[in-house]
Amino acid sequence: MMSQLRDTERKHRVAVIGGGLVGSLNAIFFARNGYSVAVYESRSDMRQEEQIAGRSINLALSERGRKALRTVGLEDEVVNKFGIPMHGRMLHSHSGQTTIVPYGKPNEFLLSVDRRKLNELLLSKAEQEDDIVLEFKHKLLKVDLTDCQMVFSSPDGEIHDMADLVVGCDGAYSTVRKSFMRSIRFNFSQTYILHGYKELLMPAGDDGNYAMEKNYLHIWPRQTFMMIALPNLDSTFTCTMFMPYDIFGTIKTQDDVLAFFEREFPDAISLFGRDRLLETYMVNPVGPLISIKCSPYHVEGRAVIMGDAAHAMVPFYGQGMNAGFEDCTILHELIHKHGGNLDAALAEYTETRNKDTAAICDLAMYNYVEMRSLVASRWFRIKKKIDNFLNWLMPQTFTPLYTMVTFTSIPYEMAYRRWQWQDKMIYRGLWCAAVTALVVPIAVIAYNWTEDHPWKARALKYFVTKSLHR
Repeated sequence: MMSQLRDTERKHRVAVIGGGLVGSLNAIFFARNGYSVAVYESRSDMRQEEQIAGRSINLALSERGRKALRTVGLEDEVVNKFGIPMHGRMLHSHSGQTTIVPYGKPNEFLLSVDRRKLNELLLSKAEQEDDIVLEFKHKLLKVDLTDCQMVFSSPDGEIHDMADLVVGCDGAYSTVRKSFMRSIRFNFSQTYILHGYKELLMPAGDDGNYAMEKNYLHIWPRQTFMMIALPNLDSTFTCTMFMPYDIFGTIKTQDDVLAFFEREFPDAISLFGRDRLLETYMVNPVGPLISIKCSPYHVEGRAVIMGDAAHAMVPFYGQGMNAGFEDCTILHELIHKHGGNLDAALAEYTETRNKDTAAICDLAMYNYVEMRSLVASRWFRIKKKIDNFLNWLMPQTFTPLYTMVTFTSIPYEMAYRRWQWQDKMIYRGLWCAAVTALVVPIAVIAYNWTEDHPWKARALKYFVTKSLHR
């Protein structure tokens, strides 16, 4: 249970900028900790819209995100209403052959969750809290972090407001983050990768059921690009192509689309349906993929940035939302730890969280290489089996990287360091095994050769000694 931290004459007022996933969940955390919360969202209320602009890439909910939802009592509702279990990756070859690569143990799975449905649920739950006010069509124009004075544009004109704490959950192009650059010594970097993404929809089959096996993340790995598919509750799949912009640039006509899919994803054409494929491909845009790192995440006890505003990452580890939700968990644990002292809590938040989110940003970049090419290699599957065997043999000592990131709450940076150490041990072990397999037969031959001839033994010993000292 979450308890109220403050018992003062005036509840401290928190302004959450951004009503997306992290912003709406954050508002619930703050309200239940005794703060008065206003959520300012630049867009209209998505619950009133038939379609919404922006990304709609499906989400892969894992333990870090589930823990945050569990803390505010929403895990069961999300899992039961919106979650579709995915037990592993199903790889599709050029020939249409499929190979299953489990994520880990039988009880370890991801949940495919619809981004919009989850966001709508969190907004509705936030709206039910007595201490939360939702303000839509309020776009932050600027904020003065010396006194937390904010200026918004709204349908009623320019609005001025203030708060005790400004929480920036306003995405990769955060206005709150920009204000940090004018207020403190602030480090910032952003990287657009050479790949973009295009979303497609795979309809249900003629019988109304899923066109492919439901409980897997489907991947068509093609070395320099890939396509993935995640299941939806209505028996469709949300498919996303990740490719270099220069390849997207070569596909200009419907004939180009068909030729490309016949060459690279021939088994998918019948699953989409020729007309649906052409329609969605030609209409849907190519979106950019960005990775952002910055530091610090706070300005004294007056402002903090979280989620994509602090650490936008490419989506290939499925940790964007999960890391943002974990931000909420960690921040509020620190607020409890410091008895509501925001100066101390936010300082420790930056100190502990920054290194972890930098690590997952790097791992997300690495995982794209794994997903688009390595998963299709025989060595990758052998390595996966070695990882799982060692985890079974020494569960307290050896845990695969994917398991640490996805199915535990081990800090990302610690998981990164453990993975490097474990891989080093595996490669050393394989090298020693290879050397042993080579040396033992040679030693036996050498022993047999020198057994009845002492002068041969002395010559062999002399040769080996000289070779080792060169």
